[in-house]
Amino acid sequence: MRYINFMVKFMHPPVDDISLSGIMAAMSDPVRVRIVQSLLEKDGCMSCCQASPCPKIAKSTLSNHFRILREAGLIRMVKQGVENHSVVRVEDINGKYPGLLKMILKYAD
Repeated sequence: MRYINFMVKFMHPPVDDISLSGIMAAMSDPVRVRIVQSLLEKDGCMSCCQASPCPKIAKSTLSNHFRILREAGLIRMVKQGVENHSVVRVEDINGKYPGLLKMILKYAD
């Protein structure tokens, strides 16, 4: 019997394609802001469920929030077993827009 590997490959925008408007649109939702804060507080790679700001968020909704953050260039996702782990692309964002992420999170409350 032949097995097919359906490994998920996430598409991440290159640094040159990360836009200010994309970052601001992604961070306009309080849930996504809290996800980014959670990822930064843990200072590492976390699964979607670990980074979730609320355990009652439906998995499909949470997945959509992570997709928006990934497509905006804010996070990088990797598949580890059955989980998707995420990390904030701090260096990439600060390299293009110095201090932006810190300022957004400072005034997000």
